[in-house]
Amino acid sequence: MEDFSKKFIYFICIVSAMGGLLFGYDWVVIGGAKPFYEVFFGIANEPAQQGLAMSIALAGCLVGAMACGTLADRLGRKPLLIISAFIFLVSAYATGAFNGFSAFLCARFVGGIAIGMASGLSPMYIAEVAPSHIRGKLVALNQLTIVLGILAAQVVNFLIAEPMPAGVTIPAMDSWNVLMGWRWMFWSAAFPAGVFLLLAFFIPESPRYLAMKNRVEEAVKTLKNIGGQAYADNEVNAVKSIRQKQENQGGLGLLFSKPFRKVLVLGLIIAVFQQWCGTNVIFNYAQEIFSNAGYDLGEMLFNIVLTGIVNVVFTVVAIYTVEKLGRRKLMLWGAGGLGMVYAILGTCYFFHVTGFFMIVLVVAAIAFYAMTLGPITWVLLSEIFPNRVRAVAVATCTFALWVGSFTLTYTFPLLNASLGSFGTFWIYAVICGGGCLFFKYRCPETKGKSLEQLEKELVNEE
Repeated sequence: MEDFSKKFIYFICIVSAMGGLLFGYDWVVIGGAKPFYEVFFGIANEPAQQGLAMSIALAGCLVGAMACGTLADRLGRKPLLIISAFIFLVSAYATGAFNGFSAFLCARFVGGIAIGMASGLSPMYIAEVAPSHIRGKLVALNQLTIVLGILAAQVVNFLIAEPMPAGVTIPAMDSWNVLMGWRWMFWSAAFPAGVFLLLAFFIPESPRYLAMKNRVEEAVKTLKNIGGQAYADNEVNAVKSIRQKQENQGGLGLLFSKPFRKVLVLGLIIAVFQQWCGTNVIFNYAQEIFSNAGYDLGEMLFNIVLTGIVNVVFTVVAIYTVEKLGRRKLMLWGAGGLGMVYAILGTCYFFHVTGFFMIVLVVAAIAFYAMTLGPITWVLLSEIFPNRVRAVAVATCTFALWVGSFTLTYTFPLLNASLGSFGTFWIYAVICGGGCLFFKYRCPETKGKSLEQLEKELVNEE
């Protein structure tokens, strides 16, 4: 234990987790810009166009997530982190620069590619470099950077937007917020993207990727920097023992073969449920949620910042509890807690309850999600798959996650318009109830186990 270089471990993990920071920032910055660019592009009263603007980046996420699997195995984890940082930088500028709605959508799509790549790549890289006894904490660190990115975007949006008069729900076309404010909200993402691009050049390649590519000397060098010679020898020997019956690194064909089907289905359900539980609509559609709860536009921006603060605080709670309570228990708590909160929230919308109590319920939903389903999903996805299919498996599950996110984000305004807020949140409550049952009977506990040990337990090759 004393041989581990904490400074080196945390440096490479934090730099990798900046992909999560950009993921969270770019994904949520649109929520604050939404009331203003909708007026600028003339789509304020067109739910289908609004849903397209909000979800087009998620379509890009699908492309980025699937490309990530193949490219991570061909190019390596580090080069792909650098590429994703560059795409973040370019898309941040382009999104705010265009005056046409179609060009705006294209820029958001490109930004989504970077989000899709970073969302799977960063936790995978961290899981491959982190010692097993702190792996869950370090992968959860990636979620902390995601929520810090979310909070940063919310704070920046709040500071950039000029104050709105009380009672105003739709800004004027000639206001600064509509003409320029939303542009600066997107441009602000270029600053963290530039930092990520620079620092990504100073981290090593994943030692497990190097070992799987028979670049053993390079892998040993990195592992020695992490935990000393004895640790490096043990880790490399563990990878070699697994490789004795694995001559070729696996692709989609191997991933979908019989021995891996059970663990693949587990990963797919975990990934999709993280989105279909419904919490992410609070970030992307805060305007509708808070206006339906009786708040005007100025109050809505402040309430968004409040949810971001709660998101960060309870993600920190997750980091300190994931190795103590375990993954399975936290997933159970998250699904069950959210189900109860959504049932109450839907009932309050049904009876037209407004005011502070609605904020309490929204904050409670964010808190449950932030300390459970948000970070623990990424921890599990980075742990449960074998080394030789991890890249393509995580990419496949991340693709499924973004399919879930796309359908959730696109359908919310349609559900909200047809069923009302109460019906929409009751649907999410039912989904959470089903998730709770699944985690109770199907979710394994992975804390404290090496990636190679988990492979032996979860994959049945006869």
